[in-house]
Amino acid sequence: MNTLHTIAQLRAAVSRARQEGKRIGLVPTMGNLHAGHIALVEKALQRTDYVVVSIFVNPLQFGAGEDLDSYPRTLPEDQAKLHEIGTHMIFAPSVSDIYPEGMEGHTRVAVPVVSEGLCGSSRPGHFEGVATVVNKLLNIVQPDLAIFGQKDFQQLAVIRKMAHDLCMPVQIMGEPTVRAADGLALSSRNGYLNAEQRACAPVLYRTLQQIAEKLQAGRQDFATVIDEAQAQLVDAGLTPDYLDLRDAHSLQPVTTATRELVALAAAYLGKTRLIDNLQFSLA
Repeated sequence: MNTLHTIAQLRAAVSRARQEGKRIGLVPTMGNLHAGHIALVEKALQRTDYVVVSIFVNPLQFGAGEDLDSYPRTLPEDQAKLHEIGTHMIFAPSVSDIYPEGMEGHTRVAVPVVSEGLCGSSRPGHFEGVATVVNKLLNIVQPDLAIFGQKDFQQLAVIRKMAHDLCMPVQIMGEPTVRAADGLALSSRNGYLNAEQRACAPVLYRTLQQIAEKLQAGRQDFATVIDEAQAQLVDAGLTPDYLDLRDAHSLQPVTTATRELVALAAAYLGKTRLIDNLQFSLA
């Protein structure tokens, strides 16, 4: 397994693999890898012949006051984990490699509709930064398959729409969220939680499960169900950022005719922002 840092090096390596008839997979990450990331890479190893894992903390998707400077950067540990499972290539570029002329005047990719509301409202410019860097990574690697986790449900929807709208010759695959034994969605930011907060954090997923249970039992008063869930989060010590129900396919607001739903939430526990979602069906 090699770790490459420049676009030219990466393109040369991928070109050699493609000339050998290999199917190329890409797993974009920001590093500080946990079991959720590893599951994505293992899926890519199953589905393709040559897997590139990108590790890049993208400043364009961080807003003012967010944790860009403190975001954990653990390349040696990440390299060991990826080597152990048989990853073929790590692409770990610098900011100057990705944005050689700086970010201020850089072309940006905006994906309408699915990027609006939810995290799009809470983090202005975030999805523009995500779409821009993922677009660049897809153009640099030109994979046959790129895999993303479903924990970032809206992000996955943004990437899928971008790839579709821009006619990108790549399959975008979403993989189920990997959870701790108590239900907490694995995230690099979970490392910010102290012991007391970590014990409290699983209430976010339990609350989403209870929303699904209430609606599957026949309740149709969506707004009241959401209000009850928000109150439960507050009582547990979380500060909700948003909690909402959307159509799982379009991310549009639900109606009584919607059959495939997703409950999405973001909440602060101390200074740590947790996000999660749960897809479910109604009869």
